Amino acid sequence: MLKVAVTGPTGEIGKPLMSELERRPEVASVLGMARRPFDPTEEGWEKVTYRRGDILDRGSLAALFDGADVAVHLAFAIFGSREETRKVNLQGTRNVFEAAIRSGVKRLVYASSVAAYGFHPENPQPLTEDVPARGSEGFYYSAQKAELEDLLSELLPGSGVEAYVFRPCIVAGPRATMLIEQTVEAVRVGDPVPALRKGIEKLPLVGPVLPDPGTPIQLVHHDDVARAMGAAITGDGPPGVYNLAGEGEVRVRDVARALGWRWVPVPGPAVSLGTAAAQRLKFVNSKLEWAIAADTPVLMDATRARQDLAWKPQHDALETLRETVVGAREKGLLD
Repeated sequence: MLKVAVTGPTGEIGKPLMSELERRPEVASVLGMARRPFDPTEEGWEKVTYRRGDILDRGSLAALFDGADVAVHLAFAIFGSREETRKVNLQGTRNVFEAAIRSGVKRLVYASSVAAYGFHPENPQPLTEDVPARGSEGFYYSAQKAELEDLLSELLPGSGVEAYVFRPCIVAGPRATMLIEQTVEAVRVGDPVPALRKGIEKLPLVGPVLPDPGTPIQLVHHDDVARAMGAAITGDGPPGVYNLAGEGEVRVRDVARALGWRWVPVPGPAVSLGTAAAQRLKFVNSKLEWAIAADTPVLMDATRARQDLAWKPQHDALETLRETVVGAREKGLLD
């Protein structure tokens, strides 16, 4: 029976993972830590206990991992200035890795991202786990994820810890609505592609119009991510790096349809929603750096997870998108 310690159990991946671990008989108990107040009983969890703490506090981490068999690191600052996110993500994650290794855990499970590969046009498509994680310097999240994977590789030798690194594509679903939040954000900051308005301003449109350069986008449902991580936590497959992506792809036009909005085709990424909005406004709003990622296809092959972890996603991309929109409406994000 395993004792599992988790940073970031209250997030969009954390809550589905806690529910997954509740169902796994190999898991005896789960101790979660994050900064916000949280009561596990409100979720109906029986194995999970919770304490408040900060990954920048080494003492909190030492207490969290004391006696744990498996350490899971999910805590990560997604939005904020480069300086803020660098402190929390790079120093905080170093603290987590070092504390987990020092405590003598058997396994370490880390949530990285497809962004670790970087958004490089020369990268092969689809990406396998053998492609180097180079990151993209122009996108803080991507650069930080790549740097942290390098750090983990430096810390592991001689530790005896088995590390599982997951690189999911865009995580979505009713509890993970960032895709919709960022789409709404890009529309609300102003007209992302003024040139398009000249051709469509006279049309009787209802709702926003999204420009679609046709870039394919992979999605993975948060419950499917939880299942893959659950398999790693219980040691159901060998340690290593694993891509996670659901079946199929969506495009901006699918997002527009799911939202009940309009879309128009555009000739290429130079006038896409991502480039136009992000390049003009990223210094005003760092969230819009995320939109740049929509301009470059980054498709992954998740065969390794299917074969080595016996992972089979239960939701395809279009189904996941539709559930995400439902979740966004329930949160009032589309009001």
